[in-house]
Amino acid sequence: MGRQTSLLTFTGRVGNLIGYNRNGKHFMRCMPETVRQTSATRQAAQRFGVASRKGRLIRSAFAQELDIRSDGSRVNRLNKTIIKGGRNNPGAIAGFRFNRYTGIDKFFCVDPVLSADGILHIPAQTLKDLKGFTALEVKVIAARISFAERKVVDTETATLILNTREPFAGAALSVDVPGKGTLIVILQVRAMKDGYPSGNRKYVAADIVAVQEPQTGKIFHQPPPPPTTMLRHIKTSFRSPNGPSTRHIIQRE
Repeated sequence: MGRQTSLLTFTGRVGNLIGYNRNGKHFMRCMPETVRQTSATRQAAQRFGVASRKGRLIRSAFAQELDIRSDGSRVNRLNKTIIKGGRNNPGAIAGFRFNRYTGIDKFFCVDPVLSADGILHIPAQTLKDLKGFTALEVKVIAARISFAERKVVDTETATLILNTREPFAGAALSVDVPGKGTLIVILQVRAMKDGYPSGNRKYVAADIVAVQEPQTGKIFHQPPPPPTTMLRHIKTSFRSPNGPSTRHIIQRE
């Protein structure tokens, strides 16, 4: 490498030269005429490229519905999770936290479970006591993504408000988004005070709670909940490429 001694220094590429700054001093080097890659290097680059495309699709599918600011590490953390899972293990992203500081286990003692018929079950349980907060805003976001066609097929959302001072009898929400592709379900929880959700990242969570592959119908998530009780229907809205529509929530009594 050579040191830049002229009055006008540069960083970046100029022709076949690359300028850079190191410890306050400017240097430059020539670009190599050829770049040699081993088989392992090429495979690693291919895995990274595939993971980056999948990660970009997942983030874009939920970008408009998530209420959590990016923590600066989300892109790399998601890509690493996808790479670690490999091509044949899409369920590896189940449990991924969009907020690395807080997970939904801060609010729920028993994990939600997606059944084969497209119902997300949030089991009856005693909600955790959060000092200063009296309610939880629970948003379920489901997206159908076709990784083969590199597109988000559709996205649906449903929201519940839970009073933490009252017993929670459980809920079941239909998240069977129509279309071809992988179904990914996120559960977002925000603690509420005086009717407003908290902006503190310690009291906001959004985790991927279930992943369902279209070919086999296999679902990747945590252990199933205990037996359920009687159900009733309420309505909520969801976003669709075809315009506003209605989604049914099944709420336990």
